[in-house]
Amino acid sequence: MSTPTAQTPSEARVRPGWSRWLREPLLHFILLGAALFALDHAVNGDANEERVIVIDQAVDKEALKVFKEARGREPNPDELYALRRVWLDNEVLYREGLALQMDKGDKAIKDRVIFKALSMINAGLKRPPVDDAVLRTWFEQNRVKYDEPARYDFSEAVLDGDASESAATAFATALNTGSPGDAKAGLRLFKARPRPNIVQSYGPEFSQALEALPIGEWRALRHGDGWRVMRLEAAAPAKPAAFDALRGVVLQDWTDTVMAEQRSAAVRVLAKKYTVKTEVSAP
Repeated sequence: MSTPTAQTPSEARVRPGWSRWLREPLLHFILLGAALFALDHAVNGDANEERVIVIDQAVDKEALKVFKEARGREPNPDELYALRRVWLDNEVLYREGLALQMDKGDKAIKDRVIFKALSMINAGLKRPPVDDAVLRTWFEQNRVKYDEPARYDFSEAVLDGDASESAATAFATALNTGSPGDAKAGLRLFKARPRPNIVQSYGPEFSQALEALPIGEWRALRHGDGWRVMRLEAAAPAKPAAFDALRGVVLQDWTDTVMAEQRSAAVRVLAKKYTVKTEVSAP
């Protein structure tokens, strides 16, 4: 564990690349639910230091565990930073809830105290005025969320054993001629897979090579340290979204984002009352 270093809430606001991820509903107040709340007495249980919040290895350990169970992988540095930020926000809300005696009738139920404190903040929020010019600008800035991505149908003939380039090339040739010989393989068919999903599953280089394949022809494609035998079955181009058709959806998304930003700002103001110490290595 590193030597404790102070970190103010204002320093957290300038971290690039995580603010949009931090607002993801799966994470905020859900992913770090009761599992992290249980850390309070172990980490910040000293009543004599009620204005000091410590983020230490215990927080990181539980955050890593919960994230990995939900996502099936370790968080990257920005995601770990955001996990700490969420934990800190929840801790501030909990402290403020206790200060306002919101724990009455809910002793030892930390998530309810946080919910009460957050409800108090929500009651003071007000959506700012909005018109089509604002919504259109926001729509264009977030167009990737609304555009229909390119979709692909493709098949994979899974090699049995040898996955070298020569074996994959020979097998693809045999499949194209209709005489696979003694080779045995399972066939996987993927229908209407959106491009972002393919990139996430296979990586950008493999996805680009797959998209460039001629329709209906088996080819050997490199994937990591091995090779795969793939055939592109069909491709549907991306379709840009129309603002007018989605105005109601855009308005709701914009409202959710603005209100989430207001909530976060309100919590940051409350957090200025506390000294935040970090006793973990920087992500």
